[in-house]
Amino acid sequence: MPNGSLEKWYSHTSALNIVQRLNIMIDVALALEHLLHHGHQTPEIHCDLKPENVLLDEDMVAHVGDFGIAKLLGEEESMKQTITMATIGYMAPEYGTSRIVSTEGDVYSFGILLMETLTRKKQTDETFTDELSLTDLVKELFDSLTNVIDAAILQEGEVHLSAKTSCISSVLELALDCSAESPKRRRKMVDVVANSKRSKPGI
Repeated sequence: MPNGSLEKWYSHTSALNIVQRLNIMIDVALALEHLLHHGHQTPEIHCDLKPENVLLDEDMVAHVGDFGIAKLLGEEESMKQTITMATIGYMAPEYGTSRIVSTEGDVYSFGILLMETLTRKKQTDETFTDELSLTDLVKELFDSLTNVIDAAILQEGEVHLSAKTSCISSVLELALDCSAESPKRRRKMVDVVANSKRSKPGI
């Protein structure tokens, strides 16, 4: 893809603006909604959603790539026990404990990706440990978001700071819901798409 992967833009000298970041996340959410709910008679679980697998075309439209370890659920299945090479940091906790992949696992990965895109901090950074994850940091600093979101967003002049923080607050709340420890507490991708789109008009 002409603009490489989302991973490249985490460290790029020219940071993505807030609208670009939200558009990319909406593109990814739409792709997952299609895979998990609408694209097949049976859901297709990506199993390895991470910044390296989000590819950006010449118009900065995001495409989800690398389906090498994707899993199809049978018609009567809501989850499957299997072995997959999912990336640590992005795979859901239930896979680490019981090898279960489900549609909720991709929702978890999306929540992590959403947090990373707005904070420009990676879940896999050495600064994060078993005692403090990116999710923990976002929860801890949720009431003072200027201390956790990417400073480049705050420095953009086109949008008033209060409008940006209000938008980011609602998007990060969505990210935390998606990355909840319990699969049952995670949002459905249909809701994620709707909520992501609703956040944009504020900026």
